[in-house]
Amino acid sequence: MKSEAPCLRVPKVHGDEAIVLVRKLNLFNRGLKVEQVGDSLYIPLVREPLPIDLEELKKHLPELEASSYLFSERAERPLNVADVLEGRLPPHLLASLPKAMDFVGDIAIMELPPELEGYKKIIGEAVLKANKRVRTVLAKSGAVEGVYRVREFEVIAGVGKTETIHKEHGCVYHVDLAKAYFSPRLSHEHDRVASQVQSGETIVDMFAGVGPFSILIAKKCEGVQLFAIDINPDAVYYLKKNISANHVQEKVTPILGEVRQVVDEKLVRVADRVIMNLPEKAIEYVDVACKAIKPDGGIIHYYEFTSQPNPIETAKFRLIEAVKQNHRNMEKIFLARIVRATAPFTWQVVVDAEIR
Repeated sequence: MKSEAPCLRVPKVHGDEAIVLVRKLNLFNRGLKVEQVGDSLYIPLVREPLPIDLEELKKHLPELEASSYLFSERAERPLNVADVLEGRLPPHLLASLPKAMDFVGDIAIMELPPELEGYKKIIGEAVLKANKRVRTVLAKSGAVEGVYRVREFEVIAGVGKTETIHKEHGCVYHVDLAKAYFSPRLSHEHDRVASQVQSGETIVDMFAGVGPFSILIAKKCEGVQLFAIDINPDAVYYLKKNISANHVQEKVTPILGEVRQVVDEKLVRVADRVIMNLPEKAIEYVDVACKAIKPDGGIIHYYEFTSQPNPIETAKFRLIEAVKQNHRNMEKIFLARIVRATAPFTWQVVVDAEIR
């Protein structure tokens, strides 16, 4: 389809500069394609430029010419947040927008840099407009902290809530993000670990949260028995709710309590596999994992945050030494890899290891 529209004709060599200026003046017509003819570019406009517009443009581009042209129409594409904010944020701040955000159910979660603090409400509304399924936009107000692993959030747009229902790998998770830890960025890890589990295994999920590891394993694997432990009462409340919602009551046993005490009292030498997703402090609980693993051995999925120059080798070394100190032997490391960057020069690392 073709449409005639007002335009600016500029030398091709000044095309990028011209498009930036036209956007700054809110004149750029996004529905039409920029066209090249010979050494000239024709830039589509939403309206005829006013004399004051032309005066501003000619300060930078004296060779431009106002005209009209028959343009090809652009195929419709989904809006992104930067599109919505163009003209509403100073151009230099558009570059500071987060490159990614997390989506948990119908909630979007952003981490805004300090320079965007004064624009957070505008940005939140732009996220709602660009993502029709989102009903609430949260801005992170701090780090994950405390024994319960919770983070503070600020509602910057939409419905004032932190509770939602999230779907992942065919499972349903009820979660309140202000009361229990949950990260959609670990979706691949949940599935990766579940794909390794064999029928008949007994698994101890030491820091289960609302259940993304345990419940997916229970859904995918026959004949397994999982003990899902967490010290956070709110996390265990949602864990129980999710066990019921996913119909895995016969496979997953939720346990509220401090993991060291729980293992000592109930789970010594029962596990074929232990999941240690507490990267801030997992090294402090290697002794508990060693105690939970069966006498003839089993698998540990160990997670750690590290900022060392060689994060993978550092995590492997720390785990090997900790296992050795607890009178177990490191039989084999199946995998060690970076899961994700968590801050500049800081990474979450996973090590899958067999111990005897």
